[in-house]
Amino acid sequence: MNAPDQQPRMLLEVRPEGLTIPEPPRFDDPQAERLHRKQRLAACLRIFSMHGFDAGIAGHISCRDAVRPDHFWVNPLALHFSRVKVSDLVLVDHEGRIVEGRHPVNAAAFSIHSRIHRARPEVMAAAHSHSLYGTTYASLGKPIPPISQEACAFYQDHAVMQAYNGIAAELSEGEAIASALGPAKAVICRNHGLFTVGQTVEEAVFWFLRMERACEQTLRATAAGQPVEVDEATALMTRKQVGAPKAGWFGLQPLVDKVLAEQPDLLD
Repeated sequence: MNAPDQQPRMLLEVRPEGLTIPEPPRFDDPQAERLHRKQRLAACLRIFSMHGFDAGIAGHISCRDAVRPDHFWVNPLALHFSRVKVSDLVLVDHEGRIVEGRHPVNAAAFSIHSRIHRARPEVMAAAHSHSLYGTTYASLGKPIPPISQEACAFYQDHAVMQAYNGIAAELSEGEAIASALGPAKAVICRNHGLFTVGQTVEEAVFWFLRMERACEQTLRATAAGQPVEVDEATALMTRKQVGAPKAGWFGLQPLVDKVLAEQPDLLD
C-alpha cells in the first residue's frame, strides 16, 4: 500500500489584504505528482459514492496525467465508486487508447473528458455524474440563479448546453460539451446533468458537490415560493470569495482527509 504524501498542517490566515487560503502542493518530481493525483482521484470517487452519485455505469471523474499531459486517468467502467482503488484507475490518451490499466472505460467518459482536456490545457480534472438534483435541474435548461452562497460560486461562471442527443458516446458530443463549457468552471447539459472542471481533481469535485447543492436549493426554493436573488455586485463579490480555484481545492480537503483515514484500502 502506498502511503499518501504528507502535507503540512493547513491553516487559514487573515492578513491585511483579506483571507488567505493555503496553496495546493507543488511537486518537483512528475512521478510523485502523478501518484498524488491518482490518490486524490481515487479518494474523490469514494466521495462521489458517499454522496450517492452512483447510477449504474454512469458517472466519471478524470484527472490529467502529470507525466503525459495529453493523457488522463479515469475510473474504470462498471466498477462501483466505493470500490475504486489507485490500482484500478485507467490511463487513456486523447485518441482513446488505453495506455495503462486492466479495465475498459466508459465510452462517454472518453468522448467527453478527452475533448474537455484537449480544449482546456489548464484544466487538470473534470467530473460528471447523473446526480438526482443536477439531472432534475438540467431538465429546465436554465442557468442557476444567485439565490445562495453556493449558487453565487457559479454566478456568470457556468454555461447551459441547449441540446440533448442521447448518450454522449460520440466524439462530436464531447466536442459540443467542451464548446458549451467554454472558459467556465461548469456546464449544465439540458436533460443530461452537470459537468464541472478544475485545476485540481479536488476543485473539480468540490464544484460538483456545490453545484448539486445549488440545484437542490433552487428546486426547493422555487417550489416553496419566489426566492430573492442576490444582486449582481454582491453575487460577483461572493463568487470571488468562494468560487476561486484555491477555494474549491481547499473546500474538499476535509472530505479527502476523512476518506483517506477511514478507507486506506483505496491507496492499493
